Amino acid sequence: MNLIHRLREMRQNRFGAFVPVLLALAAIWVYFGLAVPLYEHWTNPDSESVRFIFLSARNIYNLFMQSAVIATLAVGITIVLLLGDIDLSAAATAGVCAALLGVLVLAGVPGWVACLMVMFVGIVMGAAQGMLVAYVGIPSFVVTLAGLLGYQGLMQKILPTGNLNVGDPFVRSIARILIPDLWGLAIAGLVVVAMVAVVLRRQAQRREKNLETDSALAVFPQVALFGILVFAVVLTLNSYRSLPLMILLLVALTSLVGWVTTSTPFGRAIFAVGGNPESARRVGIDVKRIRVAAFGIVGLLAAIGGIFGASRFGSVSYTAFAGGTLLLESIGAAVIGGTSLFGGRGSVWNAILGALVIGSLGNGLDLSGASAADKLMFSGGILILAVAIDALSRAETGGTGR
Repeated sequence: MNLIHRLREMRQNRFGAFVPVLLALAAIWVYFGLAVPLYEHWTNPDSESVRFIFLSARNIYNLFMQSAVIATLAVGITIVLLLGDIDLSAAATAGVCAALLGVLVLAGVPGWVACLMVMFVGIVMGAAQGMLVAYVGIPSFVVTLAGLLGYQGLMQKILPTGNLNVGDPFVRSIARILIPDLWGLAIAGLVVVAMVAVVLRRQAQRREKNLETDSALAVFPQVALFGILVFAVVLTLNSYRSLPLMILLLVALTSLVGWVTTSTPFGRAIFAVGGNPESARRVGIDVKRIRVAAFGIVGLLAAIGGIFGASRFGSVSYTAFAGGTLLLESIGAAVIGGTSLFGGRGSVWNAILGALVIGSLGNGLDLSGASAADKLMFSGGILILAVAIDALSRAETGGTGR
C-alpha cells in the first residue's frame, strides 16, 4: 500500500499529477519508436537502412494534428467529470455543429460568422442538457445518452448523404495556417516565461499566507523539464513544416479553461461541487447553475472541436464524429489524464496529454499494421488501468466514490 500512498500524494501535487501520464506517453513513444522501424525492416528486407518512422518529424506533426480534435473534446469533458458527471453526447454535439457549419458556409454565410453561430449553438445544446440534469434531476448519464442518440439523428437529418465538403477559405485556414519558425520559437519562449511567472506568483501567495512553499530544488527541475518539452515540440514541428495555428489555438483555449478552473470563483466552485455537492450547497454555492454552466462549456468546446475537425478534413462526415470512436477516445483521454470519475480532481492540461496517449497508441498501432480490433483492445486496457489507479488512490484515503 505504500506505493499506492505515494501515487496518491503525487497525483494531488500540481506538477506531480503530470508524471504518470508523461511516463505513459514516454513509454509508448519509446516502444513504437523502436518497434515500428523493426516492422518496416522485416517487411522491406531490401531496405538499406532502418528508419525511425514513428519518431520522425512528419509523424509527430501528423500525430499532433490528429489528436487536436480529441484533445479539444477531452478538455470540455474534463469540466463535467470534475463535477462527478459525464457527457456522452460531446462527439455528437461536435458532429451536429460541424454539419451545421458546412451547411451555413455552403449557403453563403461568411466562415467566421458561421463559426460564431455554431459555437453559440454548441453552448445551447450543452446548457439544455445541463438544465435537465440540474433542475429536473435526471442523471447526467441518462440525459447525455439521450442527447447522443438524438444528436446523431439530427446530424443525419442535416447530412442526408452522410458527408459534406467544406471549402470555405476561413474554415480551412484554421488547420492550414502555419506559424513562421522564428515566431514559433518566440511563442515557446513566452510560454516558458509565463510558466515561470505563474510558479513565482504562486510561491509568493503561499508565503504571504504563511503556507509551506516548494523549495527551489523541487521547482527548478519541473520548470526546466517543461521548457525543454515546449522547445522540443516546436523545434520538431519546425523541422517538418512549422507550428500549426490549430495547435496554438488549442493551447490558448486550454490555457483559458485552465485559468478559469483554477483561478476563479467559478472554477473553485466546480471543484467544491465535485468534491461534495451538499457541502458546496450549504456554503452558498448555486450548485444548479454551476452544473448548467459546466455543460454549456462542454457544448462550446465540442462546437470548437467540430470546427477543428471540419477544417482539418475539409469535410464533415457522420463517421468521423458521431459514428466513430471519437467519443470514447475523448472520454478516455480525460480519464487517462488523471481526472477522477468521482469528481473533485483533475486538470484540463492532463486531458491534452491523455489525448496524446490515445493518439500515439492509435498512430503507432496503425504504423505497425495492427488491426482495428487490436487498437480497441489496447485502448481499453490503458483506460481500465487509468481508472484502476484512480480507484486505488481513492481507496487509500478511505473514499467510496460518490
